Amino acid sequence: MLIVPSPETRFDALDVMELLDLLQWPAMAVTVGSTWLVASSQPSRRQAGFWLFLVSNALWVVWGWSSNAPALVVLQVLLAVMNIRGALKAEKAS
Repeated sequence: MLIVPSPETRFDALDVMELLDLLQWPAMAVTVGSTWLVASSQPSRRQAGFWLFLVSNALWVVWGWSSNAPALVVLQVLLAVMNIRGALKAEKAS
């Protein structure tokens, strides 16, 4: 027995994919904002920037996974590890 999804179901799937595709824009904005904070001369802003980078890494992983971009996913995981290392080092220095 073949089950054919209704047109509404197909549109819902498209809507989810469109929303996931739009995720690249907030991911980019968070990345730029975190870069701005990391360049700050205030230690608290720099530390916030490192943690915000982790948010951007997560957003990029979700987008990369949904867009079938495995190299981007691996890059973001590696960058997240470096961001955690940087945040911990910054925390020890304060």
